Order: sequence, then C-alpha cells, then structure tokens
Amino acid sequence: MPYFHLVFTLPHALNGLAGCDARTLYKLLFGAVADTLNSFALNPRWLGGTPSFTLVLHTWKQDLGRHIHIHALVAGGALTADGKWVSAKRGFLFPIEALSEVYRGKFMEALDGARLAGILRHEAAQHDASWRTLIATLYRHDWVVYAKQPLGGPAQVLEYLGRYTHRVAISNDRILGMDGSSVRFRMRDSANGNRKKLVRLEAGEFIGRFLLHTLPGGFKRIRHYGLLGSAHKTANLAAARAALEAPLPDPVVVESVEAFMRRVTGIEWLNCPHCHEGRFRVVQAITPHLPRAPPRVPS
Repeated sequence: MPYFHLVFTLPHALNGLAGCDARTLYKLLFGAVADTLNSFALNPRWLGGTPSFTLVLHTWKQDLGRHIHIHALVAGGALTADGKWVSAKRGFLFPIEALSEVYRGKFMEALDGARLAGILRHEAAQHDASWRTLIATLYRHDWVVYAKQPLGGPAQVLEYLGRYTHRVAISNDRILGMDGSSVRFRMRDSANGNRKKLVRLEAGEFIGRFLLHTLPGGFKRIRHYGLLGSAHKTANLAAARAALEAPLPDPVVVESVEAFMRRVTGIEWLNCPHCHEGRFRVVQAITPHLPRAPPRVPS
C-alpha cells in the first residue's frame, strides 16, 4: 500500500504571530491540517472512510529563517464504517487545489476564533485595523499544498520517520566553521536550483535564528490521527488488518537499536568515528548525582 506525502505551509506573513503566540499558532495549524485530511477522506467521492496519517511540524528554512510547515504522511486508503478498506486511485489521493482552499478556510476560521476568544497576544490581534491588514495579506495569495512523490510503502515511511522526524534546525555536518564572532554553514539555495551556498552569520544572529525553532515546553511536533490515533488505535488497526487480510505483527520480532540505526542511517554507530574499528562498550551506568536542596529556614 502506498503512502502519500503532502506539505502544508503557512504564509510568512504569520511569522510575527508565531514569535509571540507559537503554541496557539502551531496548535491551530495541526487542527486545520487534520480537519482537512479527515473531511476529504470521509467524503465518498474520494475515499469514504477513516484515514490514517502522521503529521510532523517543521519551522525552518535552510538559512534558519522561519518557514512553518507540516509534513503529512497519509496511507493510500481508508477504513469504511462497515469494515471495508477503500484504496486510493493509483498515484492520486485528493485534488490539490480543493485541498489547499479548504485548508486555508479551516485555518483562517480557527485563527479568527482564537482572536475573538482573546488568546492571541500579538499586537496585530489587539487592533481591528492591524488585524484587517493581516487578514487581507493572508488572502492575497493562494495557499498551495505541495504534493511530494508518494512513498512506496511502510518501509519507506519508517525510513523517512527515522531520518527526518527528529531533525533540528541545523545538523552538525552543515556547520563548516566558527570563530569568535561568526559562524559559517552550508545551505541549499532553493531559489537557484538547490545549489549549495556558503552562509556566514554573526554569532548572535546565528544563535537567535536557531532559537526561533525551539518549541514551546511540552509541545509534541509529531502527532498521529485517524486509525493511528491513540484513543482506539489497537481496535482500529486490527480492523484495518482484517479488511486488508494482512497478517498480525509478530511480537517476537523486535529489532535492536543497533540494527535499526544501521538500517536507517547506514552507519555502524557503535564503531569509533575515527579509527572505525574500536567499538563503544558500556562498562557501567553512572547514577546522576543531584545536589541536595539546602535546609529550609523557618519563616
């Protein structure tokens, strides 16, 4: 069964709001994307059943600027109310133009509701004229949901999740050097055919951009919906397997961490990164020593 890969992006006009109301904005984004995918999947014209999909939040561009978007990994089918599995058409899930329009409508409705509820702190939300200007800007251009090449099956989905879900804004291998005042790193310039480009940022600017992508405390940027939702996942997946006549998973087959890392990254991660021969070996687990709190002084 194929999996489809969609990307839902927020316009950069909302970057200021994200700086002040990140938790609310990200929550609205997850809700709008999930509602959009569920509504299309439940429509008999497309699938007519409950879908299964995973959403992953990313907030950065290659230069560490803000670029708020969600990657959606959607199974190519849905489970109907009478327990049947309906597969998507080959190479097609939902019409992108309609999907984009509904997504924008749902997000804008939720954003307006958040403002009316008084939970937005950004300055633009406090003044009617500023808010109207922001809304007009957001409606000035179409919001385009980007459909990437479909993933071939569960193995490719697991590989994608293993490689990309826990990425941070910049990885060590992109940082080329630093001195007392600046940091140099490599990026792909999407405006020029993804050519590699060298960027030098003043140290404070680099740190500031990196911290733009620190999520609010406790916020989960990977979420599962539909048949994968935690509330009834066991029963839903059992019903889906029955509809697909798929075998039950073997509880005995448990992949080790070492084997998983080797398969996903292609790296022997227990080997010494310098000589590639010596191997990391756990000798002893050291219990963390936490300083005792000072005695309380009676007031």
